[in-house]
Amino acid sequence: MQAQLKRLHHGQMSESFYTAMFLSLSGGLQDAYTYFFRGKVFANAQTGNIVLMSQNLFEGQWDKALHYFVPLLAFALGVLTAELLRRRFQQLQKLHWRQLVVLCEILLLFVVGFFPQELNLLANAIVSFSCAMQVQAFRKVNGYGFASTMCIGNLRSGMEALCGWLCTGSRQAADKALHYFAIIFLFGLGAGLGSVAIEPWGRFSIWCSCLLLVVCFGLMFVREEIEENPAIQAELTELRSDTRELDHLVREELHEEHEELRKSLNPEQKQ
Repeated sequence: MQAQLKRLHHGQMSESFYTAMFLSLSGGLQDAYTYFFRGKVFANAQTGNIVLMSQNLFEGQWDKALHYFVPLLAFALGVLTAELLRRRFQQLQKLHWRQLVVLCEILLLFVVGFFPQELNLLANAIVSFSCAMQVQAFRKVNGYGFASTMCIGNLRSGMEALCGWLCTGSRQAADKALHYFAIIFLFGLGAGLGSVAIEPWGRFSIWCSCLLLVVCFGLMFVREEIEENPAIQAELTELRSDTRELDHLVREELHEEHEELRKSLNPEQKQ
């Protein structure tokens, strides 16, 4: 019976580092594509778009403000769409719902490759929509929360984990920091490759992102056996150990507080 349960207990490849690696490369490439080729608009960094939109609004340049507002709106709709897909198809058997998200991304980005620069507004909106679906659907790598299309959260979490390692020597904190810094490096690498690809391939360079996402789609047909994965087993063992230690400390503290309360209610026992 236990052997059967082990066979049924699967980890999800969509949260593996291999998948995150190709997603981050693709995310960096998409941002470089829209910024360097599609009119200096950010596909992922909506904070930058909000700043530039606000600047143009205050300067009375309404057409330029719209240039940044449309991708921002598309990003919001992309998050909504990905969440609706999760709710509708979470129990799907043949495919994982995240594979549907990746498939939608591939189709959308492939279409963008045909758009001339006169349609930059629409192209940027579609890429932002695609990025939003990705960042909403893929939110963990090996159990750590992350973003594959932006770096600020990953940098904060990476530095927090690095501080934990420096202060405590925790191997888990070191592993966590390495995960985040690797994701940031891969995002930057994807952005660099995207900027290089633009010169020879122009609008078609976004298809490089499609190829990376095809790899992700294929990877998600692979499932990791948690019970047979030494790395995951080690993390689970360490987590259980930490939980037992925490439980022991809480029990001791509660016992001490109980004793102090009992003595305060019975002053004679103090003597």
